[in-house]
Amino acid sequence: MRIVAGKFKGRKLNPPKDDSIRPTTDKVKEAIFSTIGSYLDGGVVVDLFSGTGGLGLEALSRGAKICYFCDSSPESIRLTKSNIQLCGAENECCIIPGDYGKALSKIPEKADVIILDPPFEKDIFIPCFKKIYECDALKADGVIVVEHGVSGALPDNILKYVKIKEKKYGTVLVSLYVELNNGVC
Repeated sequence: MRIVAGKFKGRKLNPPKDDSIRPTTDKVKEAIFSTIGSYLDGGVVVDLFSGTGGLGLEALSRGAKICYFCDSSPESIRLTKSNIQLCGAENECCIIPGDYGKALSKIPEKADVIILDPPFEKDIFIPCFKKIYECDALKADGVIVVEHGVSGALPDNILKYVKIKEKKYGTVLVSLYVELNNGVC
């Protein structure tokens, strides 16, 4: 596990102790960030199921100004904190422990990028979109990045969000959603 590009490029991150946390592979991480790079320049990122913190730290490394790391697992919060320290990124990070719904309601600004990478076996993608919508958590020209298993395909439209891209990487799908009326579609 490492940061792929940007100011923290090459930094090795602390891995999880067991399989309860599934880090994103470098190949998938590179694909995600090469696609959403324009959203990151000075942007606000929410890593809603932070796990190791690797995706949020990659966003900061590539130009985001702040990342809100959220997770309900104490082990994930501990691991995220340790990886933030490894990168020396404490001043660019805010950690919000707890359930994704409560975490979203505590974020004081709208996000340019919201990353959803929960455990694949949990069927919480649609409830996540509902909470993002209820909290008005995404900027009108922002993007939601969803990493999910191929067996859990998501619909093309969820509330006011429309899928603009989906790509398969082995057993993983990455889907990008934007607001329907943001001019992209």
